[in-house]
Amino acid sequence: MAEIIWTEPATSDLDAIADYIALGKPDAASQLVQRIVSHVELLTKHPELGPTVPELRPMAIYRQIVEPPCRIFYRYDKINRSIVVLGVMRGEKLFQKSLLMKRDESAQ
Repeated sequence: MAEIIWTEPATSDLDAIADYIALGKPDAASQLVQRIVSHVELLTKHPELGPTVPELRPMAIYRQIVEPPCRIFYRYDKINRSIVVLGVMRGEKLFQKSLLMKRDESAQ
């Protein structure tokens, strides 16, 4: 089984999304966080579950899972058997390749 490592930026992303949703619907925010964490936990047994990030192809080291309305970006480190969660983003936002790369550099 792979270990899940949440980077600080990824937890901050998730907190910010939850805080925004909680302004109008606290229960919905809590449910979304639970769904995201559960979905990420599936990666411990199936680390390559998520497809590669379309905006980054052919760089296949970055993957994503989708838990509407969010995209969760991660990298699977086969050598250390770890999942590094790099970011959580609302699906309607514009993807920023450079931001993901910077986060990955900081995580190493």
